[in-house]
Amino acid sequence: MKSWTVRALVLATLLVCVAGAALAQGNVASPSANPGVAAKESALAGQPAEARTEANLILPDLHKVTFVHGISGHKLLLFGLLVCVGGGIFGLVIYTRLKNLPVHRSMREISELIYETCKTYLLTQGKFIMYLWLFIGTIMVIYFGFLRHYEPVRVVIIMVFSLIGIAGSYGVAWFGIRINTFANSRTAFAALAGKPYPTYDIPLKAGMSIGMLLISVELVMMLAILLFVPGDYAGPCFIGFAIGESLGAAALRIAGGIFTKIADIGSDLMKIVFNIKEDDARNPGVIADCTGDNAGDSVGPTADGFETYGVTGVALITFILLAVTTPAVQSQLLVWIFAMRVMMIVTAAVSYWINSVFAAARYKNADKFNFEAPLTSLVWLTSVISIGLTYLVSRYLIPSLGGDTSMWWKLSTIITCGTLAGAIIPELVKVFTSTESRHVREIVTASREGGGSLNVLSGLVAGNFSAYWMGITITLLMGIAAWISSQFPTGDAALMIAPAIFAFGLVAFGFLGMGPVTIAVDSYGPVTDNAQSVFELSTIETLPGIAEEMKRDFGFAPQFENAKGFLEANDGAGNTFKATAKPVLIGTAVVGATTMIFSIIVMLTNGLTVDMDKLSLMHPQFLLGLVIGGAVIYWFTGASMQAVTTGAYRAVEFIKKNINLDSTATKASVEDSKKVVEICTQYAQKGMFNIFLTVFFSTLAFACFEPFFFIGYLISIALFGLYQAIFMANAGGAWDNAKKIVEVELKEKGTPLHAATVIGDTVGDPFKDTSSVAMNPIIKFTTLFGLLAVELAVEMTRSGHQGVTRILSLVFFLIAVVFVYRSFYGMRIQSEEAH
Repeated sequence: MKSWTVRALVLATLLVCVAGAALAQGNVASPSANPGVAAKESALAGQPAEARTEANLILPDLHKVTFVHGISGHKLLLFGLLVCVGGGIFGLVIYTRLKNLPVHRSMREISELIYETCKTYLLTQGKFIMYLWLFIGTIMVIYFGFLRHYEPVRVVIIMVFSLIGIAGSYGVAWFGIRINTFANSRTAFAALAGKPYPTYDIPLKAGMSIGMLLISVELVMMLAILLFVPGDYAGPCFIGFAIGESLGAAALRIAGGIFTKIADIGSDLMKIVFNIKEDDARNPGVIADCTGDNAGDSVGPTADGFETYGVTGVALITFILLAVTTPAVQSQLLVWIFAMRVMMIVTAAVSYWINSVFAAARYKNADKFNFEAPLTSLVWLTSVISIGLTYLVSRYLIPSLGGDTSMWWKLSTIITCGTLAGAIIPELVKVFTSTESRHVREIVTASREGGGSLNVLSGLVAGNFSAYWMGITITLLMGIAAWISSQFPTGDAALMIAPAIFAFGLVAFGFLGMGPVTIAVDSYGPVTDNAQSVFELSTIETLPGIAEEMKRDFGFAPQFENAKGFLEANDGAGNTFKATAKPVLIGTAVVGATTMIFSIIVMLTNGLTVDMDKLSLMHPQFLLGLVIGGAVIYWFTGASMQAVTTGAYRAVEFIKKNINLDSTATKASVEDSKKVVEICTQYAQKGMFNIFLTVFFSTLAFACFEPFFFIGYLISIALFGLYQAIFMANAGGAWDNAKKIVEVELKEKGTPLHAATVIGDTVGDPFKDTSSVAMNPIIKFTTLFGLLAVELAVEMTRSGHQGVTRILSLVFFLIAVVFVYRSFYGMRIQSEEAH
């Protein structure tokens, strides 16, 4: 790995520690050491709830609460910090081992070419994110500096932490593409030995490396804020950090999703137009497709996963500080949730090791096996061990929370609802997207006589059915959590207000309880997809004397046909498990957003004591907010797909004019391949720019219009986004694997049936990898940024500027409409001559 790739991760982590140390040793002392701050904390506890916002949240002193054997909360989390460092080392060790695996030079050259194009793309995106950050930074300066009247150094620190959040998302994304773009060639090469096991083992190792490093870095950053930043600064720093990582993830996820599907569609359609094979080396769109696999299926999900874990944690921290009144209970809960997160690193490592032992014993010498089987056993094994450790650790850490000896198992059971969801949802996804699925086989059957039309209709059926069953499952698990929360102490002994909201936050927390493994099975997909492409692009079969060279240099005779079969079948498993992670992340976004929205409600209702009638369908503004949220979700779906459609048109236009299918040509030129990458990048950024500014100005407009209108809007985009995302993700996954059945199992490439399934796949591409997956960061970014936006509006109203606030609402809305207009009419398909 390039040294500066690691630096991006290390620098972001060090910045947190340095910023915290500077605060602790500078003019601002720790609350525990500064009587003035301590007095401020004491006074704050007695303030009305409308004054307790994320801007002035004060973390309790973790030194004052003790756990097992009298260890303070601060020391316990310092030990957790060491575990996180160990998790990062675990990830780097796997990285090094994979990099040292044998690979033929022809395959290595292709994977390095893919990495170089990925690197160019990611550098371009980094600059683009900084442009977008200027918009967010401006609002943060106005709010914290001019309306909250924070001293300049405090505003600067909050801004720095937003940049740290961006650096975290960006850094782990870069690590993800680096390891995936050399794991792909190692996987393709290993398949030549004639056994399927390495074809499974290498992508999973790459995924575990990403998962362990991602979770470890995210936890190190958050623990550094919790442990080293003074308590009265930590709240705003957490919010700044969360907004930063959310911005980075949204930009990388949306732009990556647009990029990858432009390239994928442009490449796939050539199979129909010219009747050429998958990943034909003469097709200049294939390199762009491989780059897109990483931009969309590695960069996007990695940044998204990093942000998801961070934002969910910030949502729970905010709830605890707002809704729990006793500092001792606040401290216990904060230490407990971070201890649970640290344990997921241990759980993942142990589960991966156990599963590897059994998988190797069962499959290492097998000539054929179902690639989904060991991945499924890993998910369930991790889930079972996670649940067991949740109860065990909770029993020792919080045996008596606030004097209640039953809270440890109640909280553990609520988290378990989420952990089970993290295992059950993938099983439900497989029912609709696996190559063994009856729904997927129905698509193939319908396509044989009905062509592309019935293929598309059958896929829509699968997506709609999946949304029903997943909605039922999520509702059931959240309902169980809410029922358990109703058993919490009440009256004078109550530990918190609105315990059901806390329960929903813990369910989201539990969704992520298998952290590194969830990321690993998601990252499995881009490696398997690229491995198949690397095999074809290397043209290794046609190299003179390749069999003798392989036997001499690597000790085995290559089995080309077996290798192609393994890689194609494994790609199907990768498609399935890419699909399984998507509903988990979107479910987390929606359930976690509930907790963050509650923080806004607490501020607006003075701790749920006034204006509660405005959270009702009888309040017109609230109802109108519910209505307009759906409108925005459907606009976003159309805008993201429009960017893909136009970009794919331009890519297809270029490829058709420049593809060289002469018998003497073996590969497309590097220049033509780079041109396709350039087209993908151009339309990804144009689409992302329109989408971001629409979301940005819509959030400001609706927050300034009326706070409870905005609450309705946030709830609406979460619910509409949940079902739209699940429907689109699973319909797309079903179409994708229907094509895979035709190619691998039926071996009917080049037939009308294959052409029909390719059409369905190209329809499903932006469904599953552009619009659906971007709902997650869109919902979280809107909710987090909305936290600032609505407080900005409320502060202006309190200052007697209500008229100005309404005028700003109209201005912001008109600007948003301009970018909505541009997202279609500025992105319409035009021929190359028009450019």
